[in-house]
Amino acid sequence: KLPADVSEAELFALIDQLNADPAVHGILCQFPVPDHLDERAVVARIDPSKDVDGLSVVNAGLLASGEKGLVSCTPLGCLMLLRDQIGDMTGMEAVVIGRSNLFGKPMGQLLLQQNCTVTIAHSRTRDLAEVCRRADILVAAVGRAEMVQADWIKPGATVIDVGITRIPHPEKPGKTKLLGDVNYAEAREVAKAITPVPGGVGPMTIACLLANTLTACCRANKINEPKGLTA
Repeated sequence: KLPADVSEAELFALIDQLNADPAVHGILCQFPVPDHLDERAVVARIDPSKDVDGLSVVNAGLLASGEKGLVSCTPLGCLMLLRDQIGDMTGMEAVVIGRSNLFGKPMGQLLLQQNCTVTIAHSRTRDLAEVCRRADILVAAVGRAEMVQADWIKPGATVIDVGITRIPHPEKPGKTKLLGDVNYAEAREVAKAITPVPGGVGPMTIACLLANTLTACCRANKINEPKGLTA
């Protein structure tokens, strides 16, 4: 933990120290950082082979070109959920709502690698509901509470809800409630499978952060990687 007024030079010196330490296999910086620091510069300073958040330009490029790197934890967790639920996704139509570097783009790349036909939709997509209705796999990651309604979902589709919005709890004054991007109560009647919020994608993200750290350790020491932990 560093003070909020830590200088860029001090932060980079610590990252350089961790990059050079053979006993450290995973590095991440908790975002957001204070305003005087540049998140992109922080990510770029981390050794890509220890970038267990999978955010570096190097790892993004490796994913896009189909090469072996470290994949962003939340998309990797979603892929594991889909593999467990569906198995072979070849030929399926997948729609990802959200085009962020952190999630939407890598999720689209992972689904392409599974031989899906992929559409990345976003706030400016025309007739978004109609686009979503085509999806055998629908992944929502926009951070707008219950935006995706049941009639947006193709009957029998698999739905992954990545969104998290905190609202005042309707029944418990002073408390808050977490909502996803999908109207879960209604959508579960239409979808074949759907992840809840909380308790769905979140635990997978944490698990995949640990899995990436193990993968990075294996690669650094030229040890065979455990099966099923990577894309």
